[in-house]
Amino acid sequence: MSESFVSVPTFVSYIRVSTGKQHQSGLGEEAQRIAVANYVRSKGGHLMQEIQETQSGRKSLAKRPELARALALCKRAGAVLVIGKVDRLARDVRQFIALIDDSGVDIRFADMPDVCPHTDEGRMLLLSMANFAEFEGRRIGTRTKAAIAAKKRRVEVGCDEKAPGITDWKKVWGVAGAANLRQNIEERRDAANAFAAKLHHTLAGFQARGLTQRQMVAELNAVGIKTARGGEWSLVQVQRVLARLKGTPLNVADVEKRDAVWGSW
Repeated sequence: MSESFVSVPTFVSYIRVSTGKQHQSGLGEEAQRIAVANYVRSKGGHLMQEIQETQSGRKSLAKRPELARALALCKRAGAVLVIGKVDRLARDVRQFIALIDDSGVDIRFADMPDVCPHTDEGRMLLLSMANFAEFEGRRIGTRTKAAIAAKKRRVEVGCDEKAPGITDWKKVWGVAGAANLRQNIEERRDAANAFAAKLHHTLAGFQARGLTQRQMVAELNAVGIKTARGGEWSLVQVQRVLARLKGTPLNVADVEKRDAVWGSW
């Protein structure tokens, strides 16, 4: 009696991440590995070998030796190359087409398990996904270049190498951090107090005449007395000078917020 044997499909998997940092975290690789395992199981197949690579998907095959090794292994073993996601094969449409058409290897994708690249419908779907992968790759490249340029500008002005948040004053103000910030606030406060002292007699005269604060604003602008920054007076600025002259306690946080908007005159 002759026995019949069922052929078990053999697979080689290709796992790719773009950077060493992604490789160290292992998160991207693990997601691909799970997708591949589910695909191979659904096909009743056997995973012969996993090949990993850390390289940009926009690089040519000549610069992706592990992908070349995976293709060569598939040819020798008659195996199918399975990849976790379409964009893991390539982020360049021309390279994607060349690999599908000219590699001599049957390539399948775990994120599109029912799509065959050798049918018209499957080819159309895969090319659509490849186009999107290229578009996404270019956007990533643009963002990366912008981030590098921003980092370079920060280094040139002496800021910390890491991107500072808007409230991360230690990074914004350099190595001394908070000490530099406190010194800057104190210098600005001293300058503002000195400027207010110069206006003491003028404002005292206005008060003696019974002028309202709004009338003081108009009078200062009319006689050509400028703010410390050489601008026109506003009601808020006059109120702040009067508060300083009266010794009214001012909350430091409030001063910082107002200084950010109005400056130190």
